[in-house]
Amino acid sequence: MTKTLSLLVGWLLDLVLGDPRQLPHPVVGFGKMIAFGEHRLNKGKNRKVKGALMAITLIILVFLVGWAIRHFLSLANIWLGVVFDTIIVFYCLAGTTLVREVRAVFVALDRSLEDGRRQVARIVGRDTSELSAQEVRTAALETLAENLSDGVTAPLFWLAVAGTPGMLAYKMVNTLDSMIGYRTERYKDFGCWAARIDDVANYVPARLTALLMVVASGRLGLLSFVAKYGRNHASPNSGYPEAALAGILGCRFGGPHYYFGQLFDKPYIGEEDRQLSTADMEKAVRINRIAEMLMVASTGIVVYLIHYLT
Repeated sequence: MTKTLSLLVGWLLDLVLGDPRQLPHPVVGFGKMIAFGEHRLNKGKNRKVKGALMAITLIILVFLVGWAIRHFLSLANIWLGVVFDTIIVFYCLAGTTLVREVRAVFVALDRSLEDGRRQVARIVGRDTSELSAQEVRTAALETLAENLSDGVTAPLFWLAVAGTPGMLAYKMVNTLDSMIGYRTERYKDFGCWAARIDDVANYVPARLTALLMVVASGRLGLLSFVAKYGRNHASPNSGYPEAALAGILGCRFGGPHYYFGQLFDKPYIGEEDRQLSTADMEKAVRINRIAEMLMVASTGIVVYLIHYLT
């Protein structure tokens, strides 16, 4: 019961506050750890082995430290464990911040194309300097769909599987992928294990996210659309939530993009190349929020049942 309480309170805090920019964030610490290791290890021979060892070590370390802190707090007082779980859920969820950032892109684009490009650069990894207004909107909505999985569904999935230590370990996995999991000259060897681990960690959550989005839309027939287009992505996972949103909005995502100066020719997801609008963004946000609530409710039930049965 206390774990379900921690989940609900942590989620409500994220819903109201978003990421606490004034407070230290564990993901910032994860990023510094990764950068420290990458600068010292990503050189010379055996880069793939060194990258694998760094990624696996950091993931295990985060899990064990999270488990130890929670264990000793709970031994001291059960409510200290509850507070710890609540804080971790709050920090590891990114639903509200994501929605705010995507809305800010559309507001900035209404001011000027250059403002829109600068704003969308905050949430995407691709080169935004030459994007058209339509491409800026598309990039923002693709990110909204993809990060519903990375920022909400996957952390909650791993919370259900391995508690808050598992949730923290997943955030390290995701941070590793976002920093070094690229197929560029610098990272293609050193970051390949980080990328593959992230693929495994997100395999179920990405497909679950697409399902929740389709359920949230009330159009279960879109599952065939998701099955058809979900694989049209360089990532084995990201295409599924993007396909779900493309089907819901009746639009097209994907296509060629520049990352770190290199052109990546991605396939298209969907066929209808129509102009996107602020109304589309609001519809996407509504679907996002309903899917998020469905995932929170499902996780709460699973956590409660696990506690009840054990």
